[in-house]
Amino acid sequence: MNWCDYITVDPNVLVGKPIVKGTRIAVEFVIDLLARGWTQEQILREYDHLTVNDIQACLAYASEVLKSERVHLIAG
Repeated sequence: MNWCDYITVDPNVLVGKPIVKGTRIAVEFVIDLLARGWTQEQILREYDHLTVNDIQACLAYASEVLKSERVHLIAG
């Protein structure tokens, strides 16, 4: 899956946060729902304009961002 097909960034929508294309639903919101224990079925039932592919794209996006993140520890 290419998350770029489902996720977009528009500085005029949610101050430029990554969102699911065609919605105002932020990737971080979908990830937060999953982290709180929501199932895909619950998300799709509550937000019926989302698709399974949208949810998978949010996970793929988050994975890619985390893979590129670097943590710099300061010795103390």
